[in-house]
Amino acid sequence: MAQNARITAVLGPTNTGKTHYAIERMLGYRTGIIGLPLRLLAREVYDKIVAVRGPSVVALVTGEERIVPERTQYWVCTVEAMPEGLGCDFLAIDEIQLCADPERGHVFTDRLLRARGLSETVFLGSDTMRPTISALVPDAQFVRRERMSQLSYLGSKKISRMQPRSAIVGFSVENVYAIAELLRRQKGGAAVVMGALSPRTRNAQVDLYQNGEVDYLVATDAIGMGLNLDINHVAFSSLTKFDGRRMRQLAPNELAQIAGRAGRGMSDGTFGVTGEAPPIPDEVAQAICDHRFTPIRKLQWRNAALNFGSPQALIASLEENPRDELLVRTRDSDDLLALKSLAELGEVRARASDAPSVRLLWDVCRIPDFRGISHAEHAGLLERIFGFLHEGGGVPDDWLARQVRRIDRTDGDIDALSKRLAYIRTWTYVAQRKGWVNDESHWRGETRAVEDRLSDALHMRLTQRFVDRRTSVLLRRLKQKEALLAEVNDKGEVTVEGEFVGRLEGFRFRQDKDATGQEAKTLRSASLQALVPQFHLRADRFYNAPDTEIDFTEQGGLMWGEQAVGKLVAGADPLKPQVQGFVDDEAGPDVRQKVERRLQHFIDRKIATLFEPLLAMSRDEALTGLARGFAFRLVEGLGILPRGAVADEVKALDQDARGALRKHGVRFGQFTIFMPLLLKPAPTRLRLVLWSLAKGLDTFPEAPPPGLVTVPTDKGAPEGYDAMAGYRAAGERSIRIDMLERLADMLRGQDSRAGFEATADMLSITGMTLEQFADLMQGLGYKADKGEREKVKPVDQAVAAASEEQAQAAETPTPETPADKVEGIADAGIAPVAEELPAETEVTPAIPEASEGEQPVGEAPDAAPDTPEIEVFYTFTWAGRARAGGGNRRPEREAKGRGKPQKGKGKPQKGKGPRREAGPKTYSAAPKKSDRIDPDNPFAAALMGLKDKG
Repeated sequence: MAQNARITAVLGPTNTGKTHYAIERMLGYRTGIIGLPLRLLAREVYDKIVAVRGPSVVALVTGEERIVPERTQYWVCTVEAMPEGLGCDFLAIDEIQLCADPERGHVFTDRLLRARGLSETVFLGSDTMRPTISALVPDAQFVRRERMSQLSYLGSKKISRMQPRSAIVGFSVENVYAIAELLRRQKGGAAVVMGALSPRTRNAQVDLYQNGEVDYLVATDAIGMGLNLDINHVAFSSLTKFDGRRMRQLAPNELAQIAGRAGRGMSDGTFGVTGEAPPIPDEVAQAICDHRFTPIRKLQWRNAALNFGSPQALIASLEENPRDELLVRTRDSDDLLALKSLAELGEVRARASDAPSVRLLWDVCRIPDFRGISHAEHAGLLERIFGFLHEGGGVPDDWLARQVRRIDRTDGDIDALSKRLAYIRTWTYVAQRKGWVNDESHWRGETRAVEDRLSDALHMRLTQRFVDRRTSVLLRRLKQKEALLAEVNDKGEVTVEGEFVGRLEGFRFRQDKDATGQEAKTLRSASLQALVPQFHLRADRFYNAPDTEIDFTEQGGLMWGEQAVGKLVAGADPLKPQVQGFVDDEAGPDVRQKVERRLQHFIDRKIATLFEPLLAMSRDEALTGLARGFAFRLVEGLGILPRGAVADEVKALDQDARGALRKHGVRFGQFTIFMPLLLKPAPTRLRLVLWSLAKGLDTFPEAPPPGLVTVPTDKGAPEGYDAMAGYRAAGERSIRIDMLERLADMLRGQDSRAGFEATADMLSITGMTLEQFADLMQGLGYKADKGEREKVKPVDQAVAAASEEQAQAAETPTPETPADKVEGIADAGIAPVAEELPAETEVTPAIPEASEGEQPVGEAPDAAPDTPEIEVFYTFTWAGRARAGGGNRRPEREAKGRGKPQKGKGKPQKGKGPRREAGPKTYSAAPKKSDRIDPDNPFAAALMGLKDKG
């Protein structure tokens, strides 16, 4: 050092511009070097100098990063990574009070005692270092710098009431994450800054805060070391921390170092506590405000004159005690503990047999334990690296590639990415060491690229977890008192200022479910305020929409496309329901009235269209007397009336009244009085909704699937549901009422007293199996007797028919030729057989002869005669039981003299042969002749009219 070199200690509290002063002084010299306490701060200072002088003359050297241009003039380093013996004109050490830190203090003390610039040396730090520097560096000059703004204590405050531009300090990762999560829910999010973050991640998080995307910062005590941020208030969530050995109270000067980050430039700052942290004692708070602290009396020290003769000699030199009473030997640090562990290994001792090898061993032991798994795990890794370096002169590329490849993954959560970042820092440190890898530029770039990818992924995860961009954007725009820009896309998604906030379903705003508490209130207030114009625009579009875009559901809901916009409510008349719109109160009464008016028009037109025959009948002034009264009963029944419920009224109607009602499409069936046009699927669906509204049901029964003749009977359905659905319950299944009337027409031609079997037409129109049909008939009041008989094959029936024809022909003999005989048999369905084969024709057996002991193919041993096939049949007779809802008369109306059975049941009847109970039967779909025509049968009435004309 030159004789006229100046040593200056610039001391004072935070926010005095000490670091800025040092940078300006260094740039006034041709060369300079500055040592900073944190890798994060080193990167920040490096960027500032590069912005002024360019990257070609500025170097950045930290444990994991090394950027050294060929024409380097200014070096920005962490204190531990400062190169020695450079001979720079200017040298500065920032945060010199860290000489008292138990972990790193010995490094700062060494720089205080031995590091000097050729022209000027500057120590920057707290005023508490003044007496110690004065004693250890007698030539030092002191410059006192005062804080540019005031700092005051605000006491305790809840996080929910924390003012914007605040930093909350935690002293563990778990505590930092918990606070950030709370701020996300209540304030829209927070940026996270921790010393373990890479510079790239830290800078990205700081940008979130500095750019105003979030108003809150959650950090460890890393922000106390020179990070210059726009912070108005600092809140401590705890007053204790774990220092690597034990939990201890934070000293007043440590609290002041962190609290001093509040206020920047001429802006005043405040500090306080939050959460479970106890209030800061008044005397301590006042000392922080006044910047008055107990001077530092002891500095951490470790011998710098090391003996590399052997591992034991090196350990002894590191454990040497200081001779000055102001210095105290530092506790065993991680590098010394690693050295002691490796020195006990025989292989390591054998390798470290000379000074260069011991020096190499010491350099390996100084690799920081970034991973923090365990001391033994870290020592094992160092042993492997020392073996590679001592034996091969470098770490093998393939082995290093495997280590890096395992870490190069960006999946996983925040914890997984943080661990991978800690792991890659080890290999970044190794790659930065000169001569430790074969291709230094390649591995420095490779490890840096992996660290950058992990840093970006970690930043993204931190932002996703702890920052709600949507809320933060809305809060920022609300503070600026600007109109919020709300948009609704074709899917109904609502965005405010480009952030998704919810969905507009019809005329109701459905807020995103992720928002809770105060965040939800803020979002809803901001969103609805901006959505008022959207409600009016949508209401106009809905009012002009065609009816084809609107529909009703089977539960009475009213839909506009896929969006629910209202529901039906019961009115004074079943055919005149009212509507209730689903409209948010914030949309206003005008929007609600317009929506409900459009829905009322829709449902009124829908009822007028689907129930047009019914409404036309009610308006027909030609209907008078009993016919008009019966028409009103049909309107009340929505076009369907069980006949049993109106039996007396039907009897009272004369033929003229019935004819007038039939002109409107009313059918007088045996079981139901109904209008066939109203049995179509669309009227049925609407009829069930209107009926359910009139009945006041909570859950509306749904309409059966269209096109089915029978459906399973719903025994849990409300009373009257079957009729309104257009069906009649009969046993386990219900049959459609129009098909039931067709079946009743068929049953009229059957003898229900003697018993009859189902015809093919009966099974066809019902679409049932014989067993299902039997259950249906029992449900209609018939008794079903099950029986079995030998099934008659079709061929046997044909033969029987042919035999009967031959017998009839024998009674009236006519000439018959062999050809006529064959033709007659062919007509009976039996193939003709040649009387004899030609003599020259030889019949070849189609089946080969069986060998001895084999059964001929196609024959079973001891074949028994064919077993006759058995079929099941049912005989139906009238049971005489009254059915629910009327219809207790026999369908064939035997009581009225139509088809009465003759006396002597079971005996041969006049003109007929004996009754065959089990023999083959022939069926005819035509009904038997009857003595008179039923006036209630519309088909019979038509036939009677034709007969009258003839």
